[in-house]
Amino acid sequence: MILAQLSDAHIKLEKGRTIPDQASSDRLQQAVAHIMALPARPDALIITGDCVETGQRAEYDRFREILRPLPIPVYVVPGNHDNRVQLLDLFGSQGAQPLAGSAQYVIDDWPLRLIALDTLVQGRGYGALGAERLQWLADRLAEAPTRPTLIFMHHPPFQTGLVPFDQIGLVDADAFGALISSHTQVERIVTGHVHMAAVRRFAGTVVMTCPAIAYTLVPDMNQPDRVAVLQEPPACLIHVWREHTGLVTYTSLIGTHGPVIELHDGTHWVE
Repeated sequence: MILAQLSDAHIKLEKGRTIPDQASSDRLQQAVAHIMALPARPDALIITGDCVETGQRAEYDRFREILRPLPIPVYVVPGNHDNRVQLLDLFGSQGAQPLAGSAQYVIDDWPLRLIALDTLVQGRGYGALGAERLQWLADRLAEAPTRPTLIFMHHPPFQTGLVPFDQIGLVDADAFGALISSHTQVERIVTGHVHMAAVRRFAGTVVMTCPAIAYTLVPDMNQPDRVAVLQEPPACLIHVWREHTGLVTYTSLIGTHGPVIELHDGTHWVE
């Protein structure tokens, strides 16, 4: 099973107008083209929030239009810039066993089980799951305790060490961690939100953050109260599940590349 992940496209409108900004659209179109050109086509795409900038319908219409050429299922969760009502109206009830009024659902179509979590607190930068969503997650994990599982959500459940992002993190991360720690089938938790790649152990599993489509942030641990933006190529994550390897994740840069050069022909290394 091959799963692609994009995050934080931030499709927006032109300043003072009601039409989509071309630059943000171009970046997402480039990401879609990149996924379609991968040597092995993913089975599905997950998008971990901040699909658009302000939650307006025109932004979502453009977002959906750009994704339309993809010949694979696309699964979405909201980020803090999203509008849950608009997102649910556009994508409908995704997956199985959806939680009413939230973008939480399960995808049971492949050997690796996928669970989508909704951390949006409408109108706020921070995220939360709350008692109802946590109980729904507890029920889903309990019903398949031996199925290898990947959880995707927007807000990472750990402190990054960067003050601005830790101030808008997942407020009930401790409760979430206590639940995850009792379920060893959770192979990976993948998120967005911080616009950079980061990896950390958490509650007996591994959390990875996906680089952004919109722009990449550059952490400076000498000045953790500041965050800068670097206009470097965006990237996506490719999660590959095989029985004999388990879950392996690769980072794939999006942009102009040279030709594919074969290094190993299946039997030998090629000189």
